[in-house]
Amino acid sequence: MTKELEGKVGLVTGGTSGIGRETAVLFAKAGAKVVVAGRRELEGRETIELVRAVGGDGLFVKADVSKAFEVDALVQKTVERFGRLDVAFNNAGIEGVWVSIIRQSEEDWDRTIDINLKGAWLCLKYEIRQMLKQGGGGAIVNMASVTGLVGSAGATAYTASKHGVIGLTKAAALENARSGIRINAVCPGAIETPMADRIFGAPQVHKYVLSCHPIGRFGRPAEIAEAVVWMCSDRASFMTGQSLVLDGGFMAGPNAPS
Repeated sequence: MTKELEGKVGLVTGGTSGIGRETAVLFAKAGAKVVVAGRRELEGRETIELVRAVGGDGLFVKADVSKAFEVDALVQKTVERFGRLDVAFNNAGIEGVWVSIIRQSEEDWDRTIDINLKGAWLCLKYEIRQMLKQGGGGAIVNMASVTGLVGSAGATAYTASKHGVIGLTKAAALENARSGIRINAVCPGAIETPMADRIFGAPQVHKYVLSCHPIGRFGRPAEIAEAVVWMCSDRASFMTGQSLVLDGGFMAGPNAPS
């Protein structure tokens, strides 16, 4: 990998496992200093060890992205340690409880929206403030999903949160385009992560969801991370306000769950 993020400072939320962890490591390989945020301290420190193992410099900050003061502190700690913020991957998210809308609790709805959508909004707010303070310029990628583009029965809160992330991405990109801050989203299909194991772990569910991916397999975290690194690099300098779909053919066919 070329050092397309050489000299830059990157922030990854939800960096304790899966796509977030893989992206943090690839940020480091691409030359960036990396701040990893998450709620699980042990796993976060493990990610930083992986960052250092590839020759990178990193910092773990325990943070809950649904709380404004913690996100503000996260960005401030990034600047205190590394002097600035250049790129960010707002990846933190939860699946919530997948049940029918009439069985879903208000508590679960609130928690899912707070982390997935409000969390992305708060991260954007404080990341953009810092980038503007530096004089503008930068790149941010939000974690959406193919579920942000189609409905998914039994996952109303998750679906709504990811649709919201895509709209949020477009609006924020328009607000900041002239400041040189590019804001995009990535929309994965099913990826081999702990979250996917929880959602699709039952054999019949796994078989069905797999059948919705014409490529014949789930994606790998590295395949999403590679795209995020590209979107954060100058090679994607004309891309903003977009949602990049990486789904093994899910959206191209007639079999998407509804």
